[in-house]
Amino acid sequence: MSASALIIIDMQVGSFTDETPRHDTDALVARLNTLAERVRQSGGLVIFIRHDGPAGDPHHPSQPGWHILPDLNVLPGDEIVAKTACDAFLDTALADVLRAHDVNRLIVTGCATDFCVDTTVRSALGRGYQTIAPSDGHTTADRPYLSARRIIEHHNAVWADFIAPRGPAEICRCDEVAV
Repeated sequence: MSASALIIIDMQVGSFTDETPRHDTDALVARLNTLAERVRQSGGLVIFIRHDGPAGDPHHPSQPGWHILPDLNVLPGDEIVAKTACDAFLDTALADVLRAHDVNRLIVTGCATDFCVDTTVRSALGRGYQTIAPSDGHTTADRPYLSARRIIEHHNAVWADFIAPRGPAEICRCDEVAV
């Protein structure tokens, strides 16, 4: 089996406030912790993508919102990659980290489905990575135009039909991901 990495995007305190409620947060954190443990046990890599916002942003490194959610299990040996845009590959160390660990299979999860997760799934597919996007491994907030549940359903359907060098993303539940 290919060397795998679990990518956990923007699961930071500043994205999970009373003002910005996310769909199914507690259950998602539990699923991500379980999946991360399975990936680690199989010899795979767990990579947390942390958004570094500009001054005044809740995700700025000087703000409490910058930190990864305390209920997520970040362990020694896990990687943390900083980003400043929706695409976790754009001007980051992500590609170098993946190359250094001979990873060619990505499991992309996190927040927010319709922004950073979507952009990173598309970027991974465009770069030729075998990409898995667990259908219950990402979240977002309700938007004025669509509920979080519908946004998640929509993106799962798009990724499953995405035309890319190694095919579309594989869509399955977190507990069905082969590690």
